[in-house]
Amino acid sequence: MNTQVTTKIKINKPANLVFEAFVSPSKIGNYWFSSSSERWEKGKRITLRYDEYNAEGVINVLEIEDNKRIVFSWGEEHGEETVVSIILIEDDTSTIIEVNESGLKEEDPEIVAKMIGQKEGWVYTLTCLKGYLENEVNNLRASLIH
Repeated sequence: MNTQVTTKIKINKPANLVFEAFVSPSKIGNYWFSSSSERWEKGKRITLRYDEYNAEGVINVLEIEDNKRIVFSWGEEHGEETVVSIILIEDDTSTIIEVNESGLKEEDPEIVAKMIGQKEGWVYTLTCLKGYLENEVNNLRASLIH
């Protein structure tokens, strides 16, 4: 079984704006987490907060290629670390974002539910990002109910 989750979306903005929305602490709160402790850079451990859920998590930034690629791991504190790769493919007027999350444990009896949950989360996050970047809508985040 392939336990990688892949999600793609097209955003009608250039790759540099999409990239900045992920790595900039002043932008991430407009569509995803409430806050990011600092700018995402290779080798940094970043604390992400969800004030609405009174939760926080840490990501380890593994790779950064400006306006093209972000790779990080998360879930380490829960013993379920996965690796997320965000690839930005720019064409004339838009950017395709491809998110791949791998490392979910195939032997986990909850694997199907976890994969569906991660896929749902990425579709929602990227939809909120699209609303924010294309239409300046910044109040969609943190509305998914589990």
